[in-house]
Amino acid sequence: MRILIIGGTGKTGKELIKQALAEGHELNVLVRKPSRIKLSHPALKIFKGNILKPESFGEAFKDRDAVLSALGHKRFFIKTRILSQGTRNIIQAMEKNQIKRLICITSLGINDSRYKLGLYYTLFTIPVILWFYFKDKELQERLIIESQLDWTIIRPGQLTNGKLRTNYYHGVDAGSFILTKFISRASVAHFMLWELKENRYVLRTPGITN
Repeated sequence: MRILIIGGTGKTGKELIKQALAEGHELNVLVRKPSRIKLSHPALKIFKGNILKPESFGEAFKDRDAVLSALGHKRFFIKTRILSQGTRNIIQAMEKNQIKRLICITSLGINDSRYKLGLYYTLFTIPVILWFYFKDKELQERLIIESQLDWTIIRPGQLTNGKLRTNYYHGVDAGSFILTKFISRASVAHFMLWELKENRYVLRTPGITN
């Protein structure tokens, strides 16, 4: 398929690019700093652009079958709208270019999966460290759900840099109220590409954990 990847310089995004190329997809990747993509491939095109500035998108969205977003940032302690405003711009660009399929990563612990990252995250990490980040993710999800796209929101557990495992658990009931569930970034990338082929969770919000 002809895919646009957003967030390709993050750890999950880099894994997504690698696996998508291995599967034979044709990729456009939109990034602020192209120099951070060290991979070269005949099926890979890198576009320099800022997700908060739609005028910088150029032809990144042109002739794409789907958009896969691993958008994220590390500004945890300040109030931002990077995820929500960036996603709003993605949705508008997709509508303009008549792209219907969106697969986006957020996190367990968001909206109707609240408390599903376990007690440690529920009682400490989210309210103390990730409060603003998760509030922005909540708005990001609402924008996607209210859109007219054929969307899937994937909610991983705590991300790790572990190896790819394909026997992970996925479903709308994933997670735990007590224990923190983990999942490797490689496995999340694998699940995104699997969902792109299978379309099992269109208009749904599956979690994914080990």
